[in-house]
Amino acid sequence: MQTSMRVAELARFGAADTAFAARELPRPVPGPGQALVRVAATSVNPLDLQARRGDYRDQVALPAVIGNDVSGVVVETGPGASDFAPGDEVWYLAPVFAGPGTYAEYHVVDQALVARKPAGLSHVEAAGLALVGVTAWEALVERAAVRAGERVLVHGGAGGVGSVAVQLASALGAEVVTTARKRDHEFVAGLGADAAIDFSAGDYVPQVRTLGGVDVVLDTVGGDTLTRSPEVLADRGRVVSIVDIPEPQNLLAAWGVNATYHFLFVSPGRAKLEALTQLIEQGKLRPVIGTVLPLADIASAHALVEGGSAGGRPRGKVAIAVG
Repeated sequence: MQTSMRVAELARFGAADTAFAARELPRPVPGPGQALVRVAATSVNPLDLQARRGDYRDQVALPAVIGNDVSGVVVETGPGASDFAPGDEVWYLAPVFAGPGTYAEYHVVDQALVARKPAGLSHVEAAGLALVGVTAWEALVERAAVRAGERVLVHGGAGGVGSVAVQLASALGAEVVTTARKRDHEFVAGLGADAAIDFSAGDYVPQVRTLGGVDVVLDTVGGDTLTRSPEVLADRGRVVSIVDIPEPQNLLAAWGVNATYHFLFVSPGRAKLEALTQLIEQGKLRPVIGTVLPLADIASAHALVEGGSAGGRPRGKVAIAVG
């Protein structure tokens, strides 16, 4: 039996090309109610970049294994873990900052957080959808409570969360407006966007206003985008932001339109994954994978997500093939 595993360990905080080291660590053992999963694929999320840079030094003790998306195969279960058996293909979002992460060949997880992998998805596709899919679901369904016929503005519709949110809002029966570079307008239209606005070509606010007010804004960008969200909201509109707020916000304009704000730090859960699986099986949701790299190239993957390549940041997710 294999007793060790390969990991991409975060050895130091800082730039992608100096932060990681390839290591061999002992293979974990599942405890009560847990499953040991052989990780077939994981992915890189903005949260991983923040952890690598040292934004969460109090939560990440070095050396550390980071990462949160998993698609893989159960190889062993602990006492009382009867929901799954060895050989089952599963996917899940690992708890954030609650133990070793997923840049590894094996990962231990509480079975309550795990769902069966959608049969129509590869491991790479499922891993690329776990965190962003749960985030979009929690933002639009659980927080904003989007209803059919409403107008939803998704900022960054070609990105990881944005590309899922556009599809989800459309599946909920909303009219979907999204911001994206001109080169991505055809792409986001294919995801279900009814209108696309080139945020790089000038002020997006008057462009949105020509369409009328929006009922929901999903902010995946932060900064000025969040600050100006009330300027496009209809009365009693809702804003959900998934971005850290580095400085205080002036919410006077939000008060003027009776806005409701939600600030979301995603939480894992089986029910959310099963809801996403239903949409996948109905043909209403598909993963968007921009690039696939091996675990050994984790530094390059981080650089891609940061937009450091000559071609710029890829559409959708950067996935990591592990084993």
